[in-house]
Amino acid sequence: MPMQGAPLVERWRGDVLECLHLGHAVICDASGQIVESWGDASATFFPRSSCKMIQALPLVESGAADAFGLTDAHLALACASHEGAPIHTDAVVQWLSGLGLGEDDLRCGPQTVRERETRHQMIRDGLSPCQIHNTCSGKHAGFLTLGKHIGAGPEYVALDHPVQVSFRTAFEEVTDHTCLGTGIDGCSAPNFATTTHALARAMARFAAARNTGDLRQRAASRLVNAMRIHPGLLAGDSRPCTELARATNGQAILKFGADGVYIGILPEQKLGIALKISDGSETASQCVIAALLVRLGVLDYHHPITRQWLDVPIKSRSGLLAGEIRASDALR
Repeated sequence: MPMQGAPLVERWRGDVLECLHLGHAVICDASGQIVESWGDASATFFPRSSCKMIQALPLVESGAADAFGLTDAHLALACASHEGAPIHTDAVVQWLSGLGLGEDDLRCGPQTVRERETRHQMIRDGLSPCQIHNTCSGKHAGFLTLGKHIGAGPEYVALDHPVQVSFRTAFEEVTDHTCLGTGIDGCSAPNFATTTHALARAMARFAAARNTGDLRQRAASRLVNAMRIHPGLLAGDSRPCTELARATNGQAILKFGADGVYIGILPEQKLGIALKISDGSETASQCVIAALLVRLGVLDYHHPITRQWLDVPIKSRSGLLAGEIRASDALR
């Protein structure tokens, strides 16, 4: 059955509504209660890469991060969907080398580099991308670190592998919701379906986590801090995750997921955001997260970065104004 939702993003051409993107969005407070919502808070979907900070929780909670001397930069990479620039790939190579491992030990598969300059240089040099270039290679380096620490086998993406069992346990605990289905993500790791409310609740728990709390809170707080101080490692200098987070001056940590998913963590307000665009539009998800950040007062509507993703003019190839991609009135 097609996923329905509330009208969240409109694409206008002239005075005609050309496209309408439906979806679901929830803002949660630290108690797990819904502050605001649009669409269906119980809509089920895969969080995809938006939940990498949950996948990294066992890496910190187990003691593996400390045992192998991981820095905040390592932890940001463990939560990253990076663009394959040298700042990302060099760090992953060094990380694996420190474990006595290499590219062959990864199970994420090769992926075309997203960062334009590096991609073009590789083409000129006749080089093919490898697994290090995979947008999830940092997450997989974290999986390998945890696996090495607990003495588990090399096939760490298997659903019954101790690394993935620990992830599922953490996922169900922080979402406070039983997994609603299991799928295989683009990087070959398991991904667990949940609801918009449950994912927002988990992000609110990250937002409220403090380094003086229990083991779970300290681990979550450490990951939030790593993502906050290294937004460029979390995505890349041209990516909306990085640019919008920087535009909030650290008031929001953002992470996208494939097929129209986005999360937000707002530590000062102790709020968590989760959203899913029903048709999977990445453009629409970027528009919605920007609109919600403006709504919550952490992003200036008139900031030039904001206007790259929210209420964006559509122009013809010769520069004529043709229309606009804008958030629906319900988000304003």
